[in-house]
Amino acid sequence: MEQTKLESNVLSVLKDKIQSIKTSEGAIYLVGPIRLPVNLYGETVEFKWYCWLNCTDATNDYQKIIDNLSSQNLAEYQQSSVLVYGDFENDDDALIRMHSICHTGDIFGSKRCDCGFQLRESMHKIKEHGTGAIFYLANHEGRGIGLFSKAMAYILQENGYDTVEANEALGFVNDSRNYSDAIQVLKQLRSKSVTLITNNPLKLEALKNSGLDVTGRIPLWGDVSEYNERYLQTKVEKSGHMKEERNCSND
Repeated sequence: MEQTKLESNVLSVLKDKIQSIKTSEGAIYLVGPIRLPVNLYGETVEFKWYCWLNCTDATNDYQKIIDNLSSQNLAEYQQSSVLVYGDFENDDDALIRMHSICHTGDIFGSKRCDCGFQLRESMHKIKEHGTGAIFYLANHEGRGIGLFSKAMAYILQENGYDTVEANEALGFVNDSRNYSDAIQVLKQLRSKSVTLITNNPLKLEALKNSGLDVTGRIPLWGDVSEYNERYLQTKVEKSGHMKEERNCSND
């Protein structure tokens, strides 16, 4: 009886914070919003945080989802999330960033890439703009090859390979990232147009091909150093990143 009462109390707290998004393979379960104060360049900025889980089991019985959490060993896997600022649902103009997880850059502050800079600067741009969201995509490490493979790619890069050559030498394509889950979550949270913070034409193409109204693009270059100069050059020369500062609405 006590266990049943406890489960009922937990569900009553969580049920209004869970949304399900049907997919062709099951469902995405979106949890949030959750208040998340963030230290951003010495200032405390309050964001709203959501996290999502992609499952093959589609159900509106959220108690079933809760009951299965402890047996799924989710700590062994990465889950993606989104950091929202301002009235993201209703404001006419919102900035978004589709940010791929970078363990070395985002957490350790590595200067071998510009990922940590891009994450912090995107958050700053969104805060200054007044409305926006950072989609933090957990299965995108190393452009989709995973952290362990990325470590081996780094060793190859220390021996003359560039980023693309290293990934391909390990049996991967240059960029295997998929944005479909993030796009479905974005559509769940917002129906109005967005401006994308990116240099990557593949991100822009993925959003436009999904039917989203993308009205602009904001480039994001910076933190160039001796450690990442070749990495950034390879982005432009081999991955097609848009170095010039122009707005995608003029393409």
